[in-house]
Formats: sequence, C-alpha cells, structure tokens
Amino acid sequence: MGEKTKMVSAKGTEGARLDPIDRKLLGALAGDATLSYAALAERLHLSAPALHERVKRLRRDGVIKGTVAVLDGPKVGRPLLAFVHVDTTSWAVTRQLLALQAFPEVEEIHTVTGESAMLLKVRTADTRGLESLLERIHAMEGFKGTRSYIALSTYLERGASPEEPTPPLG
Repeated sequence: MGEKTKMVSAKGTEGARLDPIDRKLLGALAGDATLSYAALAERLHLSAPALHERVKRLRRDGVIKGTVAVLDGPKVGRPLLAFVHVDTTSWAVTRQLLALQAFPEVEEIHTVTGESAMLLKVRTADTRGLESLLERIHAMEGFKGTRSYIALSTYLERGASPEEPTPPLG
C-alpha cells in the first residue's frame, strides 16, 4: 500500500518569478523568436550581455521551453485539424496512452477532467488520415472510446501569454 505513484504530468506547474522586463522580453520572443539579442536589448533598453543573462535564466527556469518554427498545417500537407477526446478504462491506461506522442499526427496531449481522460490535438491530411489515426488508438489496450471534433476554421492559435495574470473579480 505504501507504494508511491507517479503523476501523469511530471512537469511542475509553479509559476516563475517574472519582472516586467522579463514579461516584455517573453512577449517580444513569442512574437518573433528570430530577433537578435542586440535587437531585443535595444527594444528593452538593456545591454546585450544583460539581455543574454535574462534569456539564459528564463531557459534554465523552464519559462522558455524551446525555440521552434511554427509550421502551417495545410502548407505541410496536414490541413485537417481535429480534437480527439480519448476515454480509457483506468488512470494507469491513461499513462500508457502517452505513447501517442510517437504518432506524428498528434500535436498535443492533455489529461482532462470530465467525461474523457485525455484530449488530443491532431492534424492529418484528410478524414482518411484521421480515421487511420483513430484505428491505431482503438487498437491500444485499455482504450474505451473516442469523440472527435473537426475544426472548420482557426481564428487564434498561440502559446501562453507572458502578461501578468488578471486577478480574480470580487
């Protein structure tokens, strides 16, 4: 009984201590990660070495998780965007379904509350590609069911905002 169990998400959710300059820096990088340190330093009225130290600290603290190219789904042959709710027979099976990260169609995996155990964000070439992905999910042990929602249009897609969170009302 005294056995420790691992959480599905091993990453912590504690917030980092960010000052207003950190938040401006993060906003600038989120808008265009190709900006040089010199351009960022000028924009934020810092020296290039001071800016570089901030970026190093933000990377070390896990605030900046990586620098990536954001690809256009339709232009790389994956115009169909869908959200798939996955139901499992147990929490342990939900952990096993993290193997879905190996499927190139799967962009995001979230454990969620409600009727589903997991929520997947997926992109495929067409409905046949989505059907093929669903067949692979259905073949997994402990899988119970899926519900899929195909996005017709996308008006906003972005990462977390570096702005200070809005305090609750009341």
